[in-house]
Amino acid sequence: MAPWMLPLFYALIFVHSSHLSFAKFPPRYFPSSLIRPETTSSPSNNEFYKTKYFTQNLDHFNYNPQSYQTFQQRYLINDTFWGGNKINAPIFVYTGNEGNIEWFAQNTGFMYDIAPEFKALLVFIEHRFYGKSIPYGGDKKKAYKTSKTLGYLSSTQALADYATLIIDLKKNLTAMDSPVIVFGGSYGGMLAAWFRLKYPHVAIGALSSSSPILQFENITSQYSFNNIITQDFRSESENCYKVIKGSWKQIEDTAAKHGGLELLRKSFRICKNYISGDYLEGWLSTAFVYTAMTDYPTPSNFLSPMPAYPIKEHES
Repeated sequence: MAPWMLPLFYALIFVHSSHLSFAKFPPRYFPSSLIRPETTSSPSNNEFYKTKYFTQNLDHFNYNPQSYQTFQQRYLINDTFWGGNKINAPIFVYTGNEGNIEWFAQNTGFMYDIAPEFKALLVFIEHRFYGKSIPYGGDKKKAYKTSKTLGYLSSTQALADYATLIIDLKKNLTAMDSPVIVFGGSYGGMLAAWFRLKYPHVAIGALSSSSPILQFENITSQYSFNNIITQDFRSESENCYKVIKGSWKQIEDTAAKHGGLELLRKSFRICKNYISGDYLEGWLSTAFVYTAMTDYPTPSNFLSPMPAYPIKEHES
């Protein structure tokens, strides 16, 4: 095992219950402190895409004075493979997630893989309130300040953003007859599926990957996500699963003993600041979840540098 993998390996040997319940420690998906855009081996960074901005309405559904405010929405475009409007070549659009659009553009290789075959134009649209698509003049503090300003951060408004931008882009390209397929993963996958349902006149299809479309209260079990994480590790090693499961209690018992927290601090090489059993479990749980979330068949640098099939790598 490579030395850099050891800290994460220790994080991966802990599971909180038979269902890996992380309800107390919800992971922060796509944390800015962890994610860095990955430079792929395909085109160079300059050739990967062109960055453009679209003047977007703040509010698509109301007619109050503030509704007519606008902001600059970023989108990335790659026309390397596009067959053009004369043959009505398709347009593949990625419906951006809750993060910097570059992260997704540089880690969505599937779209680049199939674009040459379909002679498709590639477009990645950034979600409002993320990356550089910040309303209120790009002032994050103002945009995130109150529920009044954050009220414009919604999936409904985001879908309307995408529809407006796509229609305008097709018009500018004189490509009104070019079919649009939307793509997305995780929350972006939810947006892609919802986009096809809500705007069928804009997109003829959607590819929605790993998207918890029904993950809402009273519809899907609150443990379904954790169950999938459990199965990811259990499918590789039943023994490792049992070790992981039992280790949570060991942390809790150790933390409750005199001097136990100091022992845990030294064992996990934690800096001398606040520590508790719950804090440590939350930290480990996050590492565990992120590894399962990025259990890709190829090496990636999405959340952290990972080998192909990182769970299998750790098990071996």
